[in-house]
Amino acid sequence: MDSKIKVGIVGYGNLGKGAAAAVNQQTDMELTAIFSRRDPQTLNVSDPNVYVLHVDDAKQYQEQIDVMILCGGSATDLPEQAPAFAEMFNTVDSYDTHAKIPEYFAAVDKAAHASGKTSIISVGWDPGMFSLNRVMSEALLPKGETYTFWGKGLSQGHSDAVRRVDGVKNGVQYTIPSEKVMEQVRNGENPSVSKSDRHVRTCYIVPEEGADTARIEQEIKTMPNYFDEYETTVYFISEAELKENHAAMPHGGFVIRSGKTGSNNHQIVEYSLNLDSNPEFTSSVLVAYARAAYRMSAEGIHGAKTVYDVAPAYISPKSQAELRRDYL
Repeated sequence: MDSKIKVGIVGYGNLGKGAAAAVNQQTDMELTAIFSRRDPQTLNVSDPNVYVLHVDDAKQYQEQIDVMILCGGSATDLPEQAPAFAEMFNTVDSYDTHAKIPEYFAAVDKAAHASGKTSIISVGWDPGMFSLNRVMSEALLPKGETYTFWGKGLSQGHSDAVRRVDGVKNGVQYTIPSEKVMEQVRNGENPSVSKSDRHVRTCYIVPEEGADTARIEQEIKTMPNYFDEYETTVYFISEAELKENHAAMPHGGFVIRSGKTGSNNHQIVEYSLNLDSNPEFTSSVLVAYARAAYRMSAEGIHGAKTVYDVAPAYISPKSQAELRRDYL
């Protein structure tokens, strides 16, 4: 058997912990090192075979790591980290600020091409799995409408964004879809509704002592690319209430294509997710695409890539012959 793919993780929050668990479920991968901006001695990593290091030490491990999984947040971490790490490693990340993906792609692509590395960006379930289903269903049903619904669930990216607002000690954000609009779509009515009409956003915020809550609420509600286009409600609660009522991280959603074929026949294509743990599922997708980054790099396919550039065979541990025999 070939040697295992050696994986590194940057960031050890919820996503990083999920990635570590996901790597351990893969038979062809092994976790080599975890890198954090925090003091490595403060991280609770039980595996004695895994290096736990400061992020500044990562450059010393270029020969020991085949692919690096970047588990930072999209608001500020990844725009800085991804191009820097693409200069040293094959990488995978879950950058999810949809409006800024083109410029983010360009920055990572430039670094990865210069270093001869492969970087798969914006991997997860949206962007990621939902992105694939939007493109595939529209290609199959060119006459129709595509609707994406998120939730009900806790959004990692939006929660990270609210926590970065000055004066916020902690906080989470829930995305809640409109049941009425989903029913209309499934009935083939193809309602004309904006994405902001399909959802509302609810935030639960623990403010710093003495913080200006009116300013915090206004800053959240007007945040570009996150909340400014949506009906958003902000609740201020205690740390104890946050821990008791909002510790779980469920999520999910739907991509529905409502189209017509031939003699006006309705065709509905639906892809859905129901997740107990948003970060654990997202990290599981990251780990599968880490395999793809490693394989594509070995074939000389370098630069930044998205899920649209990755054939399914690259993410599966099965061989091409096994896939044809068992799944086709």
